[in-house]
Amino acid sequence: MKYVVLVPDGAADYRLEELGGKTPLQVAKKPNMDFIAKNGITGTAKTVPDGMKPGSDVANLSLLGYNPKKYYTGRGPLEAANMNVYLEEDEVAFRCNLVTASGDVLVDYSAGYVSNEEAKILIQALNEKFESKELRFYPGMSYRHLMVTKGNYSRTSCIPPHDITGQSIKENLPKGENSSFLSELMVSSRKILENHQVNIRRKKQEKNLANMIWLWGQGIAPSMPTFYEKYGLNGGVISAVDLIKGIGRCIGLKVIDVPGATGYFDTDYLAKGNYALNALKELDFIFIHVEAPDEAGHIGDIEAKIEAIEQFDDKVVGTLREELKGSEHKILVVPDHLTPISIRTHVSDPVPFAIYQAGVEPDEVEVFDEFAVRSGSFQIDEGYRLMDLFVKS
Repeated sequence: MKYVVLVPDGAADYRLEELGGKTPLQVAKKPNMDFIAKNGITGTAKTVPDGMKPGSDVANLSLLGYNPKKYYTGRGPLEAANMNVYLEEDEVAFRCNLVTASGDVLVDYSAGYVSNEEAKILIQALNEKFESKELRFYPGMSYRHLMVTKGNYSRTSCIPPHDITGQSIKENLPKGENSSFLSELMVSSRKILENHQVNIRRKKQEKNLANMIWLWGQGIAPSMPTFYEKYGLNGGVISAVDLIKGIGRCIGLKVIDVPGATGYFDTDYLAKGNYALNALKELDFIFIHVEAPDEAGHIGDIEAKIEAIEQFDDKVVGTLREELKGSEHKILVVPDHLTPISIRTHVSDPVPFAIYQAGVEPDEVEVFDEFAVRSGSFQIDEGYRLMDLFVKS
């Protein structure tokens, strides 16, 4: 038996007036996801426990079968795992965004999707200024980077930058224990980055500047059982995002890098599908994550979100469906969380899911969307139990 989990990040949404009271998932042409819903079992799963922030870190831990309330320590250490950054017991990893600041306003959480090459130069400049035995920066991809430092930040509140686009920087700086150090570092970074040659060039090109860092998602190194120990399956993960790959490494999944996988709208959907098929020749389980619908949700682009859902359905879901015909397999389609266009950030609402396995009696749901599945077979209050249903049932 082969097990395939397909995750269109943030694809689920709220009804939109611009779409006649429908969601992007309802409007999008998605014959493959609809097939899985019509011929499988469906329902909803609450991937973000009450009291926890609705991040992709928490939600994807749930999807992989790990109770976030038990295992979650922060987003930073999960990304550190994929970047091969080892954390000492007294070290804390922060996610470090390069952002665009103008006056007191955070204009763009992604700094205009600054290139990897430009970002690396800017992170190196920060290291030259701030690196010490207790502080260092690590370059990642585009606007997503890492800072590691020492200290206790368990009671420090840091807001993700994608939650405060267009809002005051001063009002949203870190708060609580040891927050002043972080705030001073973030403000100081602007003095270094603002007039860097990279940003002088970007300004001439009329691009958003990568002129400040934003620190959030802090945590210590997590300790979790492997996926094989939990489910007896050798598995792999495909994603362009350090967070997802980092979770995979933490639980012993093979990280499969796909050329052309960018984490944005231009990602190579078909390559992800084909690399997954190739991996399944050796592995029992594959987890495929596509970031594009989430990115569209964060910038409030309805058409881009619909397009991302359709590309995901055609080139990822469709490719796996077609090539796995005739073999024993299960397919689970499930967003990790909602990223509604109307509010441009994550929410904790239950997500829709559909599971297909040949020969299994389907329920009465006809299509895959946020509302149809509410009459499905399962409404799972603890989202991490969805993996048990998928693998063991």
